[in-house]
Amino acid sequence: MKKRFIAAVSLALCTAVGVCACSSGDTDNVFTGEETDTPKWQSKLNMISPAVYGTIDDLDLEPGTYISIIGKMENSPYWKQVKAGVQQAADDINKKLGYSGDDRVRVLFNAPADSEDIDEQVNILDEEMARYPDVIAIASIDENSSAVQFDLAVGNGIPIVAFDSGNSYQGIQCTCMTDNAEAAAAGAEKLCEVIGDSGEVALIVQDSISGNARERAEAFRNELSADHPGVSLVETIYLDQLGELKRQAAAEELGVTAEELAAWMEAASGLGGDADSESAEDTISEEARARLAEVDSKAGSMSNEETVAYYLSKHPDLEGCFGTNADAVMTGLKALRYMDKAEDIALAGFDTGSEQTAALENGEIDGLIVQNPFGMGYATVVAAARTVLEIGNEAVVDTGYVWVDQENMDDESVRAMLYE
Repeated sequence: MKKRFIAAVSLALCTAVGVCACSSGDTDNVFTGEETDTPKWQSKLNMISPAVYGTIDDLDLEPGTYISIIGKMENSPYWKQVKAGVQQAADDINKKLGYSGDDRVRVLFNAPADSEDIDEQVNILDEEMARYPDVIAIASIDENSSAVQFDLAVGNGIPIVAFDSGNSYQGIQCTCMTDNAEAAAAGAEKLCEVIGDSGEVALIVQDSISGNARERAEAFRNELSADHPGVSLVETIYLDQLGELKRQAAAEELGVTAEELAAWMEAASGLGGDADSESAEDTISEEARARLAEVDSKAGSMSNEETVAYYLSKHPDLEGCFGTNADAVMTGLKALRYMDKAEDIALAGFDTGSEQTAALENGEIDGLIVQNPFGMGYATVVAAARTVLEIGNEAVVDTGYVWVDQENMDDESVRAMLYE
């Protein structure tokens, strides 16, 4: 049975980049110029460092200023919270400046429907550039995908701000994000405590292309290497590589060697990958073509959780798993349930939602790094506004996080951070 974590839990701050949607009620209390009750979301703004990014003071924007915010996804719990923070900052700015109608500062949030749809995000970026906003803030799905667009934007006087994840572009004015390295290291430390600082663990990473994923995976590995010699990382699974992992798993189960599969795939690649094509028999044997089709058929029938479970099952002494975002955590949870090991193998990771919260309550998840997407959205608008006003920006703004487990999840301050 997995060992339960009983140590006291502390709150931690860190930098983050993210955007989410507006929840009803998050726009009820706005700046009026008079003393009012403290807004219920103020604690989220208090987590932001430097603190100036949690306030709209000094943001004397011109009427009609247009700030474009481009997120990674439209409707997940995390991104809804980012969008809520964006909207709140916009409302606060317009209230403070007394703008209405066409004079309002326009803050528009856009995002793809799918957090892996790089092409859609680039299309949104192109569309926004054509509208000539005063500034663009973007949470890049692929940290290297938009250099050409950024060059064009900057050349046309449209500066770029980043949030939620880092970007390799050298001209970024400011990045608002969680301190991924600190947060992932903290998560690794907590997971090691849960398993008694001994045993094998697996890492489930949301993708192989985003700055967030790279930083969190690296920090997790580094923490194990530096401070937890009794814990070994035995498997790393990237969710954007599940298609190939399914094919490899199917081949293994059908008795096809890795060498055979590679040879067949190379032969079929010249045919557009269509092993069933009639012309394939000129390149690979009929038997090999039939076996490859069998592999692909079996791979196509495998679910994501079944695939992850297949690779986790290769390690019968596995003690723990860590997911680097909400999708990774949920995929890991479903895989452990598929294996009937959810009560035996510890699970921790990033982000929350209704399913994660329920699993945390019933003990299937041992702890979560919960980011501050509302604060991130708010800070991003402030950073964008400061960029337009040319009043200076920090290179990185830390939007904060908190470790949540069964012991502290009912605390009022922690419960306020959970996004569902």
